[in-house]
Amino acid sequence: MIHVKKILYPTDFSSYSNQAYFHALGLAETYGAALAVVYVHPPGGPGEKAHWRAQLEQVRPANPKIPVAHVVLEGDPAAEIVRYAADTGTDVVVIGTHGRTGVDRLVMGSVAEKVMREAPCSVLVVKLPRESDPADPHHVR
Repeated sequence: MIHVKKILYPTDFSSYSNQAYFHALGLAETYGAALAVVYVHPPGGPGEKAHWRAQLEQVRPANPKIPVAHVVLEGDPAAEIVRYAADTGTDVVVIGTHGRTGVDRLVMGSVAEKVMREAPCSVLVVKLPRESDPADPHHVR
């Protein structure tokens, strides 16, 4: 039996991370787990922390039985997500990805990939369905 008590859902408020939210909620409901919703503010990034905290506070499960914490961190997103997961004893990280490959991935890097490699726990990487992904060349318009 898999024991999941703490789920970490990092968001950047993109459609990619929003898709991961539904997976995180499903796991939280299935396992009766707590959910930590995390936004990592890059150093010198746009906007004030108060703005991002207000955005984060709006991410709430409809099910009031799911305990939820909202956390704003600052730093390199992948490193901060991994550190937070380790510090809190997270059982699973549920993170969205753009699914870039080739040169795009090399140039942009991938937070999800770095988290998957370095996290001390399991990581569920969620992609948008192909027909919903505007970056996909097969995207239905």
